Amino acid sequence: MTYITIDTTEKQALQFLEYVKTLPFVTVHKGPNPATLKAMDDVKKGRTKKHKSSKDLVSFLNK
Repeated sequence: MTYITIDTTEKQALQFLEYVKTLPFVTVHKGPNPATLKAMDDVKKGRTKKHKSSKDLVSFLNK
């Protein structure tokens, strides 16, 4: 999977985007999915966990 960023303020970029949308193997996503938005909100609100080491992190994840 590859991601690209297109500056849609430019006329030529908009034309390119419209062309790309017509391709059968392309899916255009206009923004982050709900899980990503929630994670971004959690970070902004300080709802994160800090770990002293990668070993501590792995231990936490395996619980």
